Amino acid sequence: MKKPKFTTSNIIFIIVIALLIIPQTRQPIQIFLQKGLAMISPSQISADKREILESYENWKLVDSKGNQFDFKQAEGKVVFINFWATWCPPCIAEMPSIDNLYADYKDQVVFLLVSNEKSKTITDFKSKNDYNFEFYQSVTNAPKQFQTSSIPQTYLIDKSGAIVMDKSGAANWNSDSVRQLLDDLLASE
Repeated sequence: MKKPKFTTSNIIFIIVIALLIIPQTRQPIQIFLQKGLAMISPSQISADKREILESYENWKLVDSKGNQFDFKQAEGKVVFINFWATWCPPCIAEMPSIDNLYADYKDQVVFLLVSNEKSKTITDFKSKNDYNFEFYQSVTNAPKQFQTSSIPQTYLIDKSGAIVMDKSGAANWNSDSVRQLLDDLLASE
């Protein structure tokens, strides 16, 4: 019987698997891998396949300061909605690109970064990472088009209420293509 050879690639593979099993190293490795995937710019839905929001009614949110936000206020505006969590590696991986996009478009686009975590947990996460975006928590159920079981889940809505992007997983939201799309949506009547 032949003795198995341990090549460098086999040893590296075993080390990576071991690091993924250890809880303290699992999340940083997952975030690193997701950042690679988050380099990909999301694609928009073709115009003939876009779903229109049935209603802006009945979705109530609250921000970090306890201020109420009624989704009805977003009607007729360009809206960026992201469902996320502080413990989610793909969410963490895409947050820098969202924060950069927010910095440039916060006065023109309604940004709704929605999490169901405790306010303190999110505030600590934002502070630790020096993020500037506002976060929200749902008080009532989101419209059925936004009800999802996976995170991160991101939607870009145009002024007429059409879902232009529907992306599950990490993405580069600060890409040239997303910025061009936002500029086009903001310029349209």
